[in-house]
Amino acid sequence: MRIVFFGSGSFSIPALEYLFNFRQSELIAVVTQSDKKSGRGLVLKSTEVKRYIDSKGYKGEVFQPLDTGELDFVKKMAELKSDLFIVACFGQILSKELLSLPSALAINIHSSLLPKYRGAAPVNWAVINGEKTTGVTIFKMNEALDSGEIISQKICEITHEDNSVILESRLANIARDLLRDSLRLIEDKKYKLSPQTGKVSFAPKLKKQDGLIEWNLVASSILNRIRGLQPWPNAYTYMDSKLFKIYSAEVVSCEYQGVPAEVVEVDKDNIVVKCGSEALSISEVQIEGGRKMTVKEFLLGHKVKLEMQLGT
Repeated sequence: MRIVFFGSGSFSIPALEYLFNFRQSELIAVVTQSDKKSGRGLVLKSTEVKRYIDSKGYKGEVFQPLDTGELDFVKKMAELKSDLFIVACFGQILSKELLSLPSALAINIHSSLLPKYRGAAPVNWAVINGEKTTGVTIFKMNEALDSGEIISQKICEITHEDNSVILESRLANIARDLLRDSLRLIEDKKYKLSPQTGKVSFAPKLKKQDGLIEWNLVASSILNRIRGLQPWPNAYTYMDSKLFKIYSAEVVSCEYQGVPAEVVEVDKDNIVVKCGSEALSISEVQIEGGRKMTVKEFLLGHKVKLEMQLGT
């Protein structure tokens, strides 16, 4: 089969690695997002996929369109005479015209059990919402968002230790194996298409303000946001008017009188903050202008007092 791979983020890499290592002769082109300015110096930064194929010395064609709907790009895709499009964490919606180009199928590898969590950030929202399970779905693409018929699915447990980075890495490996098995079915024309069934939910793209902690929520909900909002925008509050990111914490019972966002205990390794119900014992943080560090390190250079109020 003549395969064109569309991908940008780290979730794409294990699937692309499988294609590169075992089916490289079939991988005729890779499409990824254009380089973007990043950081304080606004240095151009390539996608994870672009860096991967550069490191491997990929000899096929590489495209980085600003807009996949541009006529010139669609024409180039048509000229490739592909059999299969494989899309994984690409970052742009493909038009009906593009999806009609491959002779066999255009498939998408999605990091949820569709129809749950259609959209851009399924792993993050599964963790934020306290789901116990999620998974990977491979489906035939159509022009509607993540609504195509299912080819294969595999479930994955979400553990208490998972944050969205750890979980996505595990799902990416599941996606690689599911793609391998699905390609065999497609080649042998033994795959079946099943309509999506069940309640539809959505996982919209994350925004900076999603990270702002509402301390009046129960501690477990706040902890889920800390786990689910990594690596961006991260869960954050304010300490002495400075942005204060929280990376690691655990729920503890709170017998202290106080109001949400109040520091009720400080020891050498933890800062305990009252929530709407129970409290959070915080163990890893980053203050504005500083680096990520343990609370033990943080307290060596910052004074945190009982009854201090976090937040704006």
